[in-house]
Amino acid sequence: MKLRTPHIIGIVLLVVGIVTVLVIQLTGIGRGGTGSIGGKHTVVEGVVGSEKVAFFQDPEVQRVFADHGYEVRVSKSGSWRMAELDGLTNYDFAFPASEIAATHISTIHKDAVLSTHKPFFSPMAIATFKPIVELLSAADVASQDANGRWQIDIEAYLKLVESDTRWRDLPGANKLYNSPRTVMITSTDIRTSNSAGMYLALASYVLNDQNVVTNRTQADANLALLTKLFVGQGYSGSSSTAPFDDYLSQGMGAVPMVMVYEGQYLEEELRDNSRISDQMVLAYPSPTIFSVHTGVAFSEDGQAIMQLLETDPELAKLLAAHGFRPQGTNASTFDSFLNDNKLADTYPSSSSFVNLAVEPSYEILDYLLRKIGESYSVSGAPPVEPEETELTSVPAPNHPGENP
Repeated sequence: MKLRTPHIIGIVLLVVGIVTVLVIQLTGIGRGGTGSIGGKHTVVEGVVGSEKVAFFQDPEVQRVFADHGYEVRVSKSGSWRMAELDGLTNYDFAFPASEIAATHISTIHKDAVLSTHKPFFSPMAIATFKPIVELLSAADVASQDANGRWQIDIEAYLKLVESDTRWRDLPGANKLYNSPRTVMITSTDIRTSNSAGMYLALASYVLNDQNVVTNRTQADANLALLTKLFVGQGYSGSSSTAPFDDYLSQGMGAVPMVMVYEGQYLEEELRDNSRISDQMVLAYPSPTIFSVHTGVAFSEDGQAIMQLLETDPELAKLLAAHGFRPQGTNASTFDSFLNDNKLADTYPSSSSFVNLAVEPSYEILDYLLRKIGESYSVSGAPPVEPEETELTSVPAPNHPGENP
């Protein structure tokens, strides 16, 4: 049968339509974003400090990454031990909780590092209770600023630890906290976790007459007391979530003070089913110290995720909602978040921190960590617990028009 011209035109249009659909399906035109290939999201895998897992698993965070064409999957690890994880550089990025922990990774895996990034930071803080700060206040160890925020004088606190002071020895203990336990801040295991490393850096700075420790002679001068701060705690959790969970669930009798990232407390406070009670208090050490969360990219996809965290305004708002303080172009986001949520009187603005301790170099902190780690063995403390690094993921949401 001879085809007429209209039939031929119809067939040609049908073929063109089919080809167009195939091109869209294969190239992902019109959806996905920079990371999508073939209409699918590019899977990016990373290892992060436990304090950031909730952020990466937030469906809203996953949605923003998906808008750019990525599905981000993360596993967790103690930040300081992250560098020794088997197969670390097979991931697209590693994201410990401090610059010094990232330096540790970059030193060990220098040939695999593509770039490093510092998208946000967290002040270190002390989660405690009203009776505890009132008791410390009577002993001239704690005080309140004009906005009612509590501060703990670290130099005065260290003197209590050095003299083996017990809570019941403090004036007014019989009415507030008459415990036979020694006055001591709970932290994570210093052999694995960055938050304990930041606590060590803070204490070493204060004990060195509020100067950064620059050599082994200065480090050795206060090694006995620095060791006591950690070995004297007994068992410690391997990541920053463990002692904070104990604080929330076991209360003042078990965990009167715990060293945390500020964001852990704020994030919990903002939950619909928050476990923060009226008797719980967030205090800031004086001086305090910033933990600058530093990403180490091992691939271009890992680098792209870090760049989004540095520049995307929507991610900056979500970081603030999880208690992290963005840096760079979105630095003002956190203070705006505090004002919008009427939290400015509870949490200081980023610019108000003036009394800040300085971390020692990687080499000095590593020396202190190894020396204190040796004391764990001598004391009979259990060995470092092995960590599981199985990937956990939240599926990226479907874009309009995509198949489920």
